[in-house]
Amino acid sequence: MFNVKEILSVSLILFSVIDILGSIPIVIDLRKKSGKIESEKATIIAGVIMIAFLYYGESILRLFGLDVASFAVAGAIVILLIGMEMILGINLFKTDPEAKTSSIVPLAFPIIAGAGTMTTIITLRAEFGQANILAGIVINLVFIYLVLKTSGWLEKVLGRAGADILRKAFGIILLAIAVKIIKTNLQF
Repeated sequence: MFNVKEILSVSLILFSVIDILGSIPIVIDLRKKSGKIESEKATIIAGVIMIAFLYYGESILRLFGLDVASFAVAGAIVILLIGMEMILGINLFKTDPEAKTSSIVPLAFPIIAGAGTMTTIITLRAEFGQANILAGIVINLVFIYLVLKTSGWLEKVLGRAGADILRKAFGIILLAIAVKIIKTNLQF
């Protein structure tokens, strides 16, 4: 049922895609704009979105007449683009910087559980067991909560250079993962 190697792989992949450490500058900015970060609510809402997509994402695909392999390749392309963003320091995926309703909306969705995360979860189903993906999601949610709760302290410890190094390292890992997924799921 549970496979430690798969859980670690899924956790690392989701950690790279969610990129909560790379989002620390966004989290800090949101904290300054709204006065506080609602860590618990943002984590729970992001978790509900990810888990719902884990269990119902395939049904949604069937509704549109898509198969998991096609979605996996499309998801790998999104992962590839996210990796390129991280390495090159460019923004291909835009978020609404004017959203002031709550720190929950831009944090839980789309920053934590955005299109890249949902695509990745469906893509992971093509290669990993559902229980292992769920475990990886939970591990990431715990880490996300801790990062959101300690974002002020992390800002001081990492500094700008430390955050940039982490972002680029995980970008390279994402590129390699995307290539692997494309190789595995392309059928000629």
